[in-house]
Amino acid sequence: MVAVWMAFAAYAVLLAVFAHGAEAVWGEWAVGGYGVAALAAGLGWQRRPGVSLAAALVGSFVVPAALLPPNWGATSEVRVVERAASLWLAHGSPYLASGHLESWKSYDPYLPGMSLFGLPHALGVPGALGDPLVWMAAATGLLLLAAFRMASRGPWGSSDRGRRALLRAVLLLACPVFAFPMALGVTDPLVIALMCLGLAAAMGRSPVAPGGGAVRDVDGGGVDAGRGAVRDVDAGGVVLAGLAIGVACALKATAWPALPVVLALVAVRDGRRSAARFAVAALGAAVAVVVVTAPGLLAHPRALWENIVAYPLGLSRRQTTAASPLPGHILASAGGFGHLAAIALLAGAALAVAVSLVRWPLRDVRQAAIRLAVGLTAMVLLAPDARFGYFAYPLGIVLWLAMAGVRRSPGAARQPGVAPAAQRRGPSPIARTALPIWRLSSR
Repeated sequence: MVAVWMAFAAYAVLLAVFAHGAEAVWGEWAVGGYGVAALAAGLGWQRRPGVSLAAALVGSFVVPAALLPPNWGATSEVRVVERAASLWLAHGSPYLASGHLESWKSYDPYLPGMSLFGLPHALGVPGALGDPLVWMAAATGLLLLAAFRMASRGPWGSSDRGRRALLRAVLLLACPVFAFPMALGVTDPLVIALMCLGLAAAMGRSPVAPGGGAVRDVDGGGVDAGRGAVRDVDAGGVVLAGLAIGVACALKATAWPALPVVLALVAVRDGRRSAARFAVAALGAAVAVVVVTAPGLLAHPRALWENIVAYPLGLSRRQTTAASPLPGHILASAGGFGHLAAIALLAGAALAVAVSLVRWPLRDVRQAAIRLAVGLTAMVLLAPDARFGYFAYPLGIVLWLAMAGVRRSPGAARQPGVAPAAQRRGPSPIARTALPIWRLSSR
C-alpha cells in the first residue's frame, strides 16, 4: 500500500511543480496528505487502514476544497451550476436564451439536472451548505459507497460488507482521479459515481440450477445457454441500474455512452423483458429530471441545442477555451475540414462501439465496464473540445471495477449446481496486490 500512496504523491508533486493556480495549490496539499498516508502504512499500521485513508482524503480533498481562495476554489464549473439554478428558479430553464450568449462564459454545457446542486445557493443558503461543491462531493461519496456495497459479497446487512464498502469508497475518493477534480469543483466525479452505481446494480442475483440449488456467479441473468441453469433475474436491480444511468444522462452528456452499453448487457443476459424495464427506467428518470429542472425549455428548445450540442462540438458562435494536444482538438483547431473530420471520427467511434455490442455481445458487468471504458477513451481522444481531465471517466470506471472485485463470469465453463472458485465474487489481482485493505476488511 505504501507504493500506492507514493505513486499518488508523485503525481501531486508534478502538479505542484509544473501546474499553475488551483492545480498547483492542490498538488502542494495533496503531497502532504499522501505522504502522511504512506508514512502511516510504512510504520506498519496496516491493521488500521483508516489512518492512512483519512490522511489522504483530508490532504487531497478536504483541506484544498476548504482553503483554496474563492477565485480558485469556485471554479467556472461551480459558477455555471450556481447560475443555472438561479435561472431555473427565475425563468424555468437553466440556460440563457440564444440572444444572451455573449461569450463562452455564457454557455452551460451540462444537462438540466446538474442545476439541482446549485439550488441551495440559489435559495440563499449561506456558507458551505450553499456551495455546490459540497453537495456534489457528498453525493459522489454516497453513490460510490452504494456501488461498492452492492458489488460486495456477503449478506446485505452485514457489518463486514458495510466496512469493506466504506473502506473502498474512501480509497477511491482519495485517489487523484476523484480527489483532484472534486476539490476544484469539477462535476465529472459525480457522473462517474452514478455510472458505477448503475453497473453495480446491473450485476443482478445468482443463478439457480435446475434442481433449485443456487449457483454462485458474479452477475444474474437469463438462461445459461448449454447448461440449463436458469438465472434468477433481479428485476429490482435492473430498474435501479436504469434509474442510476438515467439520472446520470440527465446531468451530463458524457454519461450517454453508458446507456446503450448497459442496455445491451441486460438484453443479452436477461432477455427482452428486462431490457425493456431498464430502458423505461432510464428514459423515465432522465425525462423526469429534465422536466422538473427545465420546464421552460418547451418555449425555448433552441437553448438546449446551443448549450448542449453546438457548444461542445464547436459549432456555436462562441468557442470554448478548453485546449489540449489530443487528436480531436488538434483537428478541430485546424478549422473547416479538420473540424468536420473530428466530428466524423467521433461519430465513427460511437458507431464502432455500437457494432461491437452486436458483434461481440456482453455477458457480464465486467465486460460491460471494460467496453464502456474503451468507448469513453475513444470519445476523449476524438472529441473537439476534449481535455485530459475527461480521462477520469475510463480511469474511474476501471478503478471501481478492480477495487470492487468484479470478476469475469465463465458461463460456458459452469456446471449446474457447482460454484468454481473462479466464479466467486472476490478481489481482482489488482485489488489483492495493491489493496491490503481487502484482506483486513474481509476478516
